[in-house]
Formats: sequence, structure tokens, C-alpha cells
Amino acid sequence: MNSVRIALVNDYEVVARGVVGMLRSYQSRIRIVELDLNRQVSEYVDIALYDTFAATQGDRAAVRELVANPLVELVVVYSWNLDPAHIAAALANGAGGYISKGLSAAMLVAALEAIHAGGERIHTGGKGTPIVVAGDWPGREEGLTEREAEILALITQGLSNLEIAERTNLSINSIKTHIRSGYRSIGVSSRTNAVLWGIEHGFRPDRVRIERPEPAPGGLEVVTSA
Repeated sequence: MNSVRIALVNDYEVVARGVVGMLRSYQSRIRIVELDLNRQVSEYVDIALYDTFAATQGDRAAVRELVANPLVELVVVYSWNLDPAHIAAALANGAGGYISKGLSAAMLVAALEAIHAGGERIHTGGKGTPIVVAGDWPGREEGLTEREAEILALITQGLSNLEIAERTNLSINSIKTHIRSGYRSIGVSSRTNAVLWGIEHGFRPDRVRIERPEPAPGGLEVVTSA
């Protein structure tokens, strides 16, 4: 079986490279041909894997733009948001599949292959599936969870709590809880200091294409267009 050609789409290099590292043992089945930090896939791919970290969710214009790209066969949303109504909205918006970020690397690869082959489109793991924290994100080394890091990234971008709740599909109370725990992890007590910390620690989107990436761990081939 031919490997599935993948473009990783996210505005943060560390996030995209975290997924590359996660898939490093599966290069015979998954071929990462492009890392896109600006959502403009520039060569043919079987799947554009849209990582929603600190980005708009799968039912928004960013996904519609990817779906409309003739170089993309399928758009698959990769997210922690497993609300059934939201998943249905993403698929209605043109996404060809939806995968939970809590799946292991092996399960992620199997899900991508199934979607590409025309099989099951929704892969959330179901009840009893252990949640796996994989990949990478800004602030992980400082003890931030991916949710805390995502919310801090959105704060750094200037979004209000209400806008963050709408972007992440979380309640205001959940947002406040993540903010408090995130602030404790990075040692700040105000939004202003959190923004300054975020700017200093890579929480601003890269928003540029990776032209010449360093070799991926374990030899996973990554090809980008000049």
C-alpha cells in the first residue's frame, strides 16, 4: 500500500514539528510532504491535517479554504474538541474526517489511512480508550498542559475570555480555570504579564512557511516547497 501524503497545517512550528516527531516511526505509511504555517498548501497531498491548536475550529473559514484548494484531496481536523455537534458542523463544512488529539500515534496513523481509503471518517477513540498526550506545544517544558498553552497563546494574540471560549468551545468558567492554573505554572498574576511572558516564550504564531526544515527525528522524510 502506498504511503499517505500529508500536509500538516498549523500556525506554530513547534506544534507542527511535534506531530512530525509523533509519527517518526511510521514513515513507511505516512509521508509528511509539507509543513504549513500559513494554511496555503502548495503541492498535492492526500490529506491536509488541520491541527486546531490556538487556531479556528473545523467549522470555520480556514477549513473551507483548505477544502477549496485543488491540491488537497481531503481535509482532516485534528482536535481536542469532541462535541458531536461540532464534529458534525466540521464535516458539513467540507472536512473529510475528524480525529481526536488524544489518540496514540499508532491509532492516528490507522485513522488517517482509514479516512484516506474511504472508511470511517470520525475517530475519537470511544469510551475506554486511554488519552495519550503526544506531540509538542509552546510552554510544555514550563509545565503547561496543551489546553493551558493554547489558551495562553490566544491571550497572547489579544483575544478576550469570551472570544477564547467561543474559539475553543469551552465554558467561560473552564477558561478561567485554565488561565489560573496556567498563570501559576509560568509565575505571573496578571494578563499583561502573561502576554509579555507569552511573547518572550514563542506564543506568537510563526505565520511563515518552513522552507528548509531540519531533518525530522528518526529519519521521517519532510519535504517542503520552495
